[in-house]
Amino acid sequence: MKLISPKYIITVNPLREILTNHSVLIDGNYIRKIELTEVLKSEVQNEICDIVDVPDLILIPGFVQTHIHLCQTLFRGLADDLELLDWLQYKIFPFEAAHSKESMRASAQLGLVELVRSGTTTILDMGSINHSDIVFEELQKFGIRAFHGKAMMDINNIFPKLSEKMSDAIESSQQLAKAFHNSSNGRIKYAFAPRFLLSCSDELLKGSNNLVHDFSESLFHTHASENQSELEAVRQRCGRNNIEHFEEIQVLNDRSCIAHCIWLNDNEVNLMKNRKSRVLHCPSSNLKLASGIANIPRYLKEGINVSLGADGAPCNNFLDIFVEMRLASLIQKPIHGPKVMNAKTVFELATIEGAKALHLENKIGSIEEGKKADLVLLDLNKIHNSLSDAKEDLYSKIVFSCDHSNVHSVMVEGEWIYSNKSFVKYDEKEIVSNAKFELSKLINRVS
Repeated sequence: MKLISPKYIITVNPLREILTNHSVLIDGNYIRKIELTEVLKSEVQNEICDIVDVPDLILIPGFVQTHIHLCQTLFRGLADDLELLDWLQYKIFPFEAAHSKESMRASAQLGLVELVRSGTTTILDMGSINHSDIVFEELQKFGIRAFHGKAMMDINNIFPKLSEKMSDAIESSQQLAKAFHNSSNGRIKYAFAPRFLLSCSDELLKGSNNLVHDFSESLFHTHASENQSELEAVRQRCGRNNIEHFEEIQVLNDRSCIAHCIWLNDNEVNLMKNRKSRVLHCPSSNLKLASGIANIPRYLKEGINVSLGADGAPCNNFLDIFVEMRLASLIQKPIHGPKVMNAKTVFELATIEGAKALHLENKIGSIEEGKKADLVLLDLNKIHNSLSDAKEDLYSKIVFSCDHSNVHSVMVEGEWIYSNKSFVKYDEKEIVSNAKFELSKLINRVS
């Protein structure tokens, strides 16, 4: 057992309590009890228990990022100053097509190190066409909680080399799901990932959705309405917008996790609401690719689930959830006013709302008895943090003045995977060195 005694516990429980003088008792991989510190210490005094006294640190739920591309981390800084379709055609698709197993492993490791050291404990990740088995292996070894799936594309007019037959996309995804869905004691799950409407036939989209029904607790993960050029191409092909087409072919439901959703019309907003589909908001990526600003305040007002993701490193270029939280708030204020998207709301998007997006709200996203012990310790005593020590200012301190340097330790399933600013099992310098080596070989393959 482990007993963590912090300064504050930001629970994100239904009452949104912030607790003082309380501790969290962890038994195996779950939270057994939350109680006054003196009571819990008395209870465990005769038991074998690792007592973690951290009176200067804040305990929060692990962050959930619902749109990531680990396969792209290796390409960071190599695809700047482009809009979406050019970014894909001239940079990302050629790089992805050149991946070997070794470069994919290096890319996944690099991304996972960055995600965990900034407090992310759960991700929804989309791979490329090839080597998703390698990503799954790294997810299993790293200890993070994750959904992953290979990108499915049976149409690719932008870069034809990176596509496959519809039947092959379905078959390979099905086999990967059989091998990895609910592996690592349920910590790793599958998300079927037709890339976006322009790269998928209707048959592939419908086939992907059928597979979600075949694998309980899996997800349908795609992109839509990210860019106006993309939207125009969708209209030319389908005669309607992305979400309207998903509804027409009956793939829109509460398992639909849809990245971006910037350019939705009124009908599509209603469809997302009525079908209980999820919006995966990626503010940094949407700004860097000049895609636009999603009307997140409206979506929230309509009761649509919204969560946050950094997207891929080449269109961000950070995977730091603190950057996404800060931007998610700030970019809306000039449009909707200073009170919109306050710090507490944004913090919830990165925790419990992310858990809801993945249908994991009964397991993660808040600190409650019976939930999984996916926890993060924050040090809010850095020079760049607010000096206020009041409970009511904690959300503001975290959302507006924190970054990855504030993360002290990270726990998933009751095990520390990042402790006192160091990885328990991994050597960051070795991972970076190997990634540089693999990147140089990949660039030669592209050339």
